[in-house]
Amino acid sequence: MLNRIIASFCLLAALCFQPLSASAEVPAFTFADVQAKAQDLARAPYAATPSVPEFLTKMSHADWHSIRFRPEKAVWSAEELPFNIQFFHPGLYYDRPVSIHVFDASSVTPVNFDAAMFQYGSEALARQTAEAKGLGFAGFRLHYPLNRPDYKDEVAVFVGASYFRALAKGNHYGISSRGLALDTACAQGEEFPYFKEFWIERPSATAKNITVYALMDSPSMAGAYRFVITPGAPTVMDVKCALFARKGGRNFEKIGLAPLTSMFFYGEEKNGRPGDFRPEVHNSDGLIFENGKDWTWVPLDNPKRLSVTAFPMNSPRSFGLLQRDSDFKSYHDLAARYETRPSLWVKPEGDWGNGSLNLVKIPTEDEMHDNIVVFWCPDKPRGEATAEQPAPELPYPDMLIYNWKLFWLPPDVALHDLGTASSTRISTSGDTMTFHVDFEGGVLKTLAPDTGLASIVELPEYVTPLAKKLIYNPATHGWRLEFTFRLPQKGGMLDKLTAARKGPLNLRFKAFLKQGENLPDAITETWIYDWQLLPM
Repeated sequence: MLNRIIASFCLLAALCFQPLSASAEVPAFTFADVQAKAQDLARAPYAATPSVPEFLTKMSHADWHSIRFRPEKAVWSAEELPFNIQFFHPGLYYDRPVSIHVFDASSVTPVNFDAAMFQYGSEALARQTAEAKGLGFAGFRLHYPLNRPDYKDEVAVFVGASYFRALAKGNHYGISSRGLALDTACAQGEEFPYFKEFWIERPSATAKNITVYALMDSPSMAGAYRFVITPGAPTVMDVKCALFARKGGRNFEKIGLAPLTSMFFYGEEKNGRPGDFRPEVHNSDGLIFENGKDWTWVPLDNPKRLSVTAFPMNSPRSFGLLQRDSDFKSYHDLAARYETRPSLWVKPEGDWGNGSLNLVKIPTEDEMHDNIVVFWCPDKPRGEATAEQPAPELPYPDMLIYNWKLFWLPPDVALHDLGTASSTRISTSGDTMTFHVDFEGGVLKTLAPDTGLASIVELPEYVTPLAKKLIYNPATHGWRLEFTFRLPQKGGMLDKLTAARKGPLNLRFKAFLKQGENLPDAITETWIYDWQLLPM
């Protein structure tokens, strides 16, 4: 069962996105127009957008951050509309300009770059920019009265490659999403498609959502995207995409749909980090996914080596990266405010077929870089024929169409009625290791402390179980599961295993709680932890 707040927004979304009646006014620009542009791109050889002038790409961080958009220059700022648009200046990392248009029922109008839209910390930089010809924007942000009716907050940002992010009410920016991931963590190197052109629909005076179209391009693929953005708690994005493989492009190994990108530096599992006063530093602390009636929680970690994990399933029902811990005392960071970072939850629409949910964890030594990626990888992208299911009739040849909803949630929102794995801690002593996993909330909070619960623990092949116990936790009104085991020894079995694999040995641990040994159904999420053992 979904949390009530999410259910209400699903209903709102359904009401807002009903098909237009025959008498409704048709906009001057539609998704079909973006599809046609994407198909034309895919039929032609790839031509990269020219970079912005060198003086902009080589500016310092301080110079780029000193540039401020003038709010009075925002699109629709002088009108009584619920949304307005502000822009990002090109330069530094943002070396490819994008084209931006606004449209309504009668016209499509380009928004041209103008240095007068910005305040510059350097007069020399202002002068050089004003003299440059043909500049475009790096991206844009949408403003809306998200937190109070008399002030328009940032609610969504589109800037850099195909990245975008949004805020729920009361949140600070953290996790991002992307239009598409191609060959993430593959040997031939990742390809980063980018949004090269946007069209933003003028909202009505009473609009609760806004529509953005985007044209994506890359050496391997082109794509058309539609985002219908409804700010709130949560902020909901309805996403539709049509993807075209470029004729003559490289053969990509892995396509990643609805990709999520976040940061995990360190957390509670290893009791902080030496030399840092903060107990935890992360934008997200776990992966959650729904498969049938089961929910799985995978706590994140910062591995020593690149880690790529695939969870096979048929047509995912939902998945996301959550910031489950929303207690300031877990972070103690007055600047970053990690306890206010949003969670991001994906609801695929329609049958996405067989495939796998991929979790990529990249080692990092700082909190400045995103190192967590999650995406759905279809075994056979929808639109191709199989023996069991002929290819559907499509408006254009070789077009793949996918739809999904993104929910930018306040931290610690419950997505189901099961008990949740609220914390994972690890202790070690010599060659033994103990997991301390707390389950709480959901149905667990309705059970008496003396309720007979059973814990189901699955250990990997190469470890030796030593002890297990389940204890009622009066502080959380939940239960703590503790289990201890002996790890494979270095210099013996471990070295043989890692030598055969030519890399780390990944050990998977699974656990969940049941109410009594004989009842088949879990009353908690299934907790999964992948432990990476390195060779000597």
